[in-house]
Amino acid sequence: MKKRLLLHVCCAPDATVPYQRLKDEYEVIAFFYNPNIHGEEEYQKRLHEVERLAKLWDFPLIVGEYNVEQWFSAVRGLEDEPEGGKRCEVCYSLRLEETAKLAKELGCEAFATVLTISPHKKAEKINAIGKEAGERHGIAYLESDFKKKDGFKESVRISRELNLYRQNYCGCRFSMR
Repeated sequence: MKKRLLLHVCCAPDATVPYQRLKDEYEVIAFFYNPNIHGEEEYQKRLHEVERLAKLWDFPLIVGEYNVEQWFSAVRGLEDEPEGGKRCEVCYSLRLEETAKLAKELGCEAFATVLTISPHKKAEKINAIGKEAGERHGIAYLESDFKKKDGFKESVRISRELNLYRQNYCGCRFSMR
């Protein structure tokens, strides 16, 4: 029997390669939790595409609460931070904390995130935050750098093939600049 892994997913394109790489070793449960996504229409588009991918590839999907106020409260004072700076770290932390907590509640053996597939995000920073969240909640965090071995390039190819909506900004209103 495979170990269960809760995979934090921010969008369908970023979920493609991580899911493909993990599914043989783990029973992967996707968790769409992204209170950072600005605005509601963009959030719904991304959610719809993740739901479509989950149906297409037949994996379970849990949708977290879309609590924008909680996200704005967490990043208050960091609005002018550069992309990839302290605001992003707080955002990763908020989402990975929630993922770790849910993974523990579900009895999963581990959790991970698709965030490391982005060429714009530092895997070392995301992995450090994930590891800390895992330690706090008593659950293993699976470190990754899904952009390696042409992961990002492959995700672009699969997204085109499946005609997945691919956004042009990370998600928060500050990343739109």
